Amino acid sequence: MSEVLVLKLGGTTLADQAHVLDEVASLARQRPVVLVHGGGKRLTEWLERLGVPSRFEGGLRVTDQAALDVAAAVLRGVVNSELVSDLRDRGIDAVGLSGVDGGFMIAERVPGLGLVAHVVGIRRDFLDTLLVAGQVAIVAPLARDEHGIVCNVNADDAAAGIAAGLGARQLVLMTDVDGVRNAAGEKLAAMTADGAERLIAEGVIKGGMVPKIRAALQAVSWPGAEAVIADSSDPHALTRALGDPTYGTRITAAREMGEAPAGTA
Repeated sequence: MSEVLVLKLGGTTLADQAHVLDEVASLARQRPVVLVHGGGKRLTEWLERLGVPSRFEGGLRVTDQAALDVAAAVLRGVVNSELVSDLRDRGIDAVGLSGVDGGFMIAERVPGLGLVAHVVGIRRDFLDTLLVAGQVAIVAPLARDEHGIVCNVNADDAAAGIAAGLGARQLVLMTDVDGVRNAAGEKLAAMTADGAERLIAEGVIKGGMVPKIRAALQAVSWPGAEAVIADSSDPHALTRALGDPTYGTRITAAREMGEAPAGTA
């Protein structure tokens, strides 16, 4: 199992992430890091400016050619470049790319969502070359589908596909909520794959949290792997997500983890 950390920064938190980037810079001096970013809020703002409507189904953005053009410009151009620059300011040798570069993300089209694809594999040798060289890969969620057409990819899905392809022990999905909640409204400190599927089926987990959970499950298909969904606003968000079992929600395939509310045994 790989010690590469795959971290996803949520699109609604990019403007307030300086403290997380400080932690990423510190951690990147100790272990390899791949950072996948969203940018949904800024993308929606640009789409509105340009008069391109936004529509979501099952928490995923429906993407036509006009929306894809804007997504490529905003995600790969604006957001990715800013993150690379911010990390380089912190002394980290960061390199920006998308799943299109080197064809390193292998994706298939998601039916009914237009130009949206799901990551089914990666070219690991491409990423390994960057990581062995000590570089932090900053990944924009774009990839070519099975027909070679560039598509939008949900950032959680992209991060999970990379984590699965690398055999990463830890995937951290940073967001703007403090974790997953059960039907009683209690935050779950830990949950299993079976528990997650049950809460989705019952409608407790819904909206944008569904693709996030689906992504997490993709990344924890082997013993010992965990995905953490955590709030990025804490001053020590990444440190706590990696080491504090009460912070966020930890998802594993192992039944023994249980589904205890935060603060319970």
